[in-house]
Amino acid sequence: MSFILNIETATKNCSVSIAKNGETIICREIAEEGYSHAEKLHVFIEDVIAESGISVQDLAAVAVSQGPGSYTGLRIGVSAAKGLCFALNIPLIAVDTLQTLASQANVSEGKIIPMLDARRMEVYSEVFNAKLEVERSILAEVITEESFSEYNETVYFVGDCADKCKTVLTKENFVFLEGIKYPSANAMSKISYDKYQKSDIVDVAYFEPYYLKDFMMTQPSKKQ
Repeated sequence: MSFILNIETATKNCSVSIAKNGETIICREIAEEGYSHAEKLHVFIEDVIAESGISVQDLAAVAVSQGPGSYTGLRIGVSAAKGLCFALNIPLIAVDTLQTLASQANVSEGKIIPMLDARRMEVYSEVFNAKLEVERSILAEVITEESFSEYNETVYFVGDCADKCKTVLTKENFVFLEGIKYPSANAMSKISYDKYQKSDIVDVAYFEPYYLKDFMMTQPSKKQ
């Protein structure tokens, strides 16, 4: 059996879980207006390990959110994950933050578009089908009325951009799942286990997350 510690700190949600063979045993998380990762992360790690009845030596791997997301949040999460992997000599698994967010939408058809807020009308987004297969990779973009207009099937938006985007993205086939705001370590469990089984791991020494500070704005095309 394989126990994996999942760490998600890319957004305001400080989230940690222990999973056994891809199934979450226990998850601890808190999303606050301010970032509480520095204070909460190591406490949550100790809590989930203790409450799951295992020791750190039982961990087969550590999975961490690779971004995009908050510079501070990602740095704290990756530092903790690397420290554990170095100390325990176990592999590090990097999980796409937007894939974790998309996986929280339980839909059977259409597209799933996770979006993370950047500033003004800028977002990070990615496009998945209902099987969570990537159909368009991560882009940093400015949301306009024309955004995602090429999709005619139902499009489900998840993330923390609903308030600013739903007044712009108004096509009849657009649905905002406003109950899914932040990625969670609970949703990382299956993704990280699938990667572990495929030996899809990253170099502990050289891995760097995808920081939000690297945002490159794309301009909307001008109408003729």
